[in-house]
Amino acid sequence: MRDSGSSGPPSNSRSDRRSTPPQPNGSGTAPDPLADPGPGAPPRPSAGHRAPAATARRAASPLSLVLFGLGVFLLVLAPMLAWYVTPRAKVIPVDVDVTTVFTGTGSYFDTEALRTRDRQKITVTRHVLGDVAASGKSGRAAVWDVSTTVDTPKTLALKDPRKAFQWTTGRWVADRRSNTPVHCCEEAPTRYDGDAYLKFPFDVQRRTYRWWDDTLGAAVPLRFAGTRKIQGYEGYRFTGTVEATRTGSRQVPGRLVGRPGQGQIQAEEWYANSAIELVVEQRTGRIINASISPHKTLRAPGARRGAVTLLRGDRLEFTPATQRAQVKLAKADSGKLALVGGVLPTGAAAVGGVLASAGLVLVVRGGGRLTGHGGSPRSRDVGGGGEAGNAGRPTGRF
Repeated sequence: MRDSGSSGPPSNSRSDRRSTPPQPNGSGTAPDPLADPGPGAPPRPSAGHRAPAATARRAASPLSLVLFGLGVFLLVLAPMLAWYVTPRAKVIPVDVDVTTVFTGTGSYFDTEALRTRDRQKITVTRHVLGDVAASGKSGRAAVWDVSTTVDTPKTLALKDPRKAFQWTTGRWVADRRSNTPVHCCEEAPTRYDGDAYLKFPFDVQRRTYRWWDDTLGAAVPLRFAGTRKIQGYEGYRFTGTVEATRTGSRQVPGRLVGRPGQGQIQAEEWYANSAIELVVEQRTGRIINASISPHKTLRAPGARRGAVTLLRGDRLEFTPATQRAQVKLAKADSGKLALVGGVLPTGAAAVGGVLASAGLVLVVRGGGRLTGHGGSPRSRDVGGGGEAGNAGRPTGRF
C-alpha cells in the first residue's frame, strides 16, 4: 500500500536500483552531457571532431645546424683552394721593377789604350721593368723590358748606360703560367727559347732546364747540382757551361788579331762561359743567386785561338745586397703560395671535418628534446599512461 504523501513513483524498486550506476561525484543522478559546463571549464570538442594525435620527434638545436653547415663549407673550400685558387695564384707578375748587380774581377779591352787591362773590377747591372699595358693587351703573357750594362771602374763612375763598356737591351715575353717564351708584343732582339731566363717556372724540379743565354743567343742546358743556402735560405742549384762558340764578327785593325800586314779586317767574335751557377727558390722559380764566368775574344778569320780578350769575368756573382733583396722577395712570394696551396686547404679540411662531425652528432641526437604537434615541447610520457596522458579521462576510481 503506497504512502499518501508520496508524490513520485516508488524509489525502492529493485530494478530501479540496478539501472542507476554509481557516479564518480557520489550523487545519485547522472550528469547531463548537454549541460553547460560552467565558467572556467575547458571547452568540449564538438561532435564528430577528433583531437589531433600528438606526435613525438627530435628537434635539432640551432648550434648543431650552424656547426654542420660551417663544417661542410670548409670541406668544400679546401679542394677549391688547392685545385682552383692556387694554380691561378702561380702566375708571373707583370708589374716588376727589379735591379740585380753582379760583381767580380776580370779583364777588359781598353779601346783608348788598345790593350787588355787585367785584374779589374767588373760590374754587371741588370734592370727589369714590367710593361703592364702590353701584358694586359696580350691576355696571357708577361712583358718585361730588360736593360743590361757591363761597366769597368772608369765607366761605372759615369752612371750612364750609354757610356758603359757594354749596354744591351731586350724585351722578354713569357707565358704567365708556364714561363715558356711567347713570340709577340715586339719581342726583341730575337726569338727567345728555353725553359728559363730571368726566372724559372713555378715548382722547380730536380732536373735539367734550358736557360737562355743572352750573349750566346741560344738556350744552354743547366743540370741540377744539389742545394745551396744563400743568406741562410736554401735553393736548388743548377750549373752549366758554354763551349767556345762564334757569335759574330767585328771590323778591327789587322794588327789587333795578329795580322799586322792587313788594314781593317772582319775579326771573329767568340764567346765561352766556363762556369754558370744559378740558385733558384723552389716554389716560385725566383733566382736568388747567380754566378757567371764569361769570356769574349777576337780571332783572326779562320784562326783557332783568340788573339785578344774583349771581356773576361772570373766568377761574377750577385752582390750580398742583391742576394738579400732576392731572398726577401722569394720568401714573401713563397709564403703566400704555401699559405694558399698548403696551409689553408689542410687547415680548412681538418677544421671542416671536425665541425661537420660534431654538428652531425648533435643533429642526430637532437639535444635530447622532443616536440609535439606544431613543434611545441612535450613530456616524454605523452600517451604513456602518466598523469598528463590521463587528464580528462575517467580514472575508474570512486
